Amino acid sequence: MPNNQFKKGELYSFVTGKASTAIARRLQKKFNTATLNLTIEQWSVLYHLWKKDGISQQELCNATFRDKPSITRLVDNLEKLKLVKRVPSKSDRRMNMVFLTPEALKLQEQTMELAEETLNEALLTVPADKIEVCKEVLQIVYDNLK
Repeated sequence: MPNNQFKKGELYSFVTGKASTAIARRLQKKFNTATLNLTIEQWSVLYHLWKKDGISQQELCNATFRDKPSITRLVDNLEKLKLVKRVPSKSDRRMNMVFLTPEALKLQEQTMELAEETLNEALLTVPADKIEVCKEVLQIVYDNLK
């Protein structure tokens, strides 16, 4: 018997969009107010490069859950902004490694503070035990579909 206790489409629309979209919009608004010329999508690529610099575009696809054309476009635009540079792989000439520039490193602290502030606003009235349950449930949902 299915374990779906939700009205038709209720869980799907929430898990796949509402909360995530609201957080992304708020963070984008904060970036714009801070006059950062950066989209949330670009920031998500930088975020993964701040965690591990010098990874392939395929690794960025995997980390950000985006397809190759999307990552190529995002990296192209980040290159135009002088925030990343592509370097041919030493082990495989067909592959480019993506590295942060000093300009991108300067953005890390400010954008991470804005992201943390946004998440704190989103979770302001949510009890800690509910956050833990939510994290556990969403991890299970992810694992079921991996």
